[in-house]
Amino acid sequence: MTRFEDIIAGMERCFAAQHSATEQWHESEPESVEAVAACCAADCAADGDDAAGLLPLVLAQHLMNFKLWHVEDVARRTDVGPEVIADCKRRIDGYNQRRNDYMEKVDAWLVNAVTPHLVQAQGPVRYNSESAGMAVDRLSILSLKMYHMREQTERQDADAAHVARCAEKLAVLTEQRRDLARAVLELLEDYRSGHKQPKVYYQCKMYNDPSLNPQLYGAEKAKG
Repeated sequence: MTRFEDIIAGMERCFAAQHSATEQWHESEPESVEAVAACCAADCAADGDDAAGLLPLVLAQHLMNFKLWHVEDVARRTDVGPEVIADCKRRIDGYNQRRNDYMEKVDAWLVNAVTPHLVQAQGPVRYNSESAGMAVDRLSILSLKMYHMREQTERQDADAAHVARCAEKLAVLTEQRRDLARAVLELLEDYRSGHKQPKVYYQCKMYNDPSLNPQLYGAEKAKG
């Protein structure tokens, strides 16, 4: 059984890893989530991390956000043909599906790890409006926003007013990420104390499923 203190420490490590990965991946993007997992496994083994299973899931999910960010930038160009935008749309759908899949896996890992530490709730069971995995996803996106907003503060081709506005926004993003990270840790403590119960909230995405998207199964029927 993973100690609760190790779960908290593992989560804090994940917060920091999102930040450092954002920096590193802009220098050299990983080829796959498997490459990210292998790197995490080596690092966690060296550090004796008892919550090692969480980090590769969080970083795999972060990698999907990383890829989404840059494909969505391309999708907003107006100087390319429709075939480029169509390709971006399909890639966005794929990355977003995997992003949600990993979000659910983060929650499933946390539910499994936290459950042995739960105390009996007094009164009706209470749940949070978003799961810890969903909040970790928001932290991932905030990390990317901070990186790219910082880039704007370092532009040599922008005027001083632009740089100043972006510096103000960077300060806001930094505060928001710090507040949200603390809120996630407080949510885990709420789980342990019995104030709230953890649960995996499945997204049940329909648009990529040929059995659920009428445009897809309708097209198949038309061909038949």
